[in-house]
Amino acid sequence: MKLITYNVNGIRAAFTKDFLGWLKTADPDIICIQESKAGNDQIDIESLKKIGYHSYWHSAVKKGYSGVGIASKIKPHHVEYGCGIESYDNEGRIIRADFDDYSVISVYVPSASNIERLDFKMQFCHDFLEYIKNLKKEIPNLIISGDFNICHEAIDIHNPVGLKNTSGFLPMEREWMTNFINECELIDSFRFFNDQPNNYTWWSYRQNARANNKGWRLDYNFASYSLKDKLSRAVILKEAVHSDHCPALIEVNI
Repeated sequence: MKLITYNVNGIRAAFTKDFLGWLKTADPDIICIQESKAGNDQIDIESLKKIGYHSYWHSAVKKGYSGVGIASKIKPHHVEYGCGIESYDNEGRIIRADFDDYSVISVYVPSASNIERLDFKMQFCHDFLEYIKNLKKEIPNLIISGDFNICHEAIDIHNPVGLKNTSGFLPMEREWMTNFINECELIDSFRFFNDQPNNYTWWSYRQNARANNKGWRLDYNFASYSLKDKLSRAVILKEAVHSDHCPALIEVNI
């Protein structure tokens, strides 16, 4: 099973940049989308269906903001929209698709580029950790994919010293991610296969950051420990340029 996570920074804009052509070539079984920035009636679901995908979308109440989705060649037997906490569900941040032996979550963790949102981000992170811990009691095999808006380790950001006081790399955010991985018994699939620096999934549009690879690794595919022996590959697909993010891929023999 090949799964991709991708913050598209606007699904309608991505469609104008041949997102569908790219998706046909990449050919994942499942793709988790973040920051769709569109209502369900604004997404070309029919075009996705024509190339073999059932798609499910959880949009924000605020137009043109946030939003997550899952498109899958395999039809899930259940889709859960949100996590039951109104302040997060109104922003369209979590969607889950349940299959026979595993479940997939697409999550878009709040950004705190506006520092006034840091408390909201950290509360979301705390609640999401508890949500996953409880969910694993009934669904042990989880793949949690999305834009976490956090670089975990110094290797995951181009300037760890200069950016140590910037949201996305704050000590409290990094500590939360360590706790999330440990308490929820998860594997950071990319780091499971690759311990090399200079591997990023997001670049600012400013100062030619992408061309100079001054990036951040914000996008993750986490897998339950129970899937460890089934992981076969995890890579970053930096050639895809529909967004200021690029996709990350995981392959699981499941």
